Amino acid sequence: MGGRNAYLVVLLVVFGAFLLENNNKVFVTSTTACLQYCLDVDYMTCPSTGEEQLSPRCNCCMAPQGCTLHLSDGTSITCS
Repeated sequence: MGGRNAYLVVLLVVFGAFLLENNNKVFVTSTTACLQYCLDVDYMTCPSTGEEQLSPRCNCCMAPQGCTLHLSDGTSITCS
């Protein structure tokens, strides 16, 4: 009886490890870290709104892709 229980435990551990290994390959595609810092942004422009000056976002992680952050020092950053 003890040998049979040990066999079942080993079988469950191996099967669980197999499922976890396949789970990582199927469901996790990519991750992106978003640093929590704020640039000194005056305004933001986006292709979808033309040259309209939109409310500023702290950084590109919080702005839509393709938008441009216009900084208070006159420089700009395009979010990709």
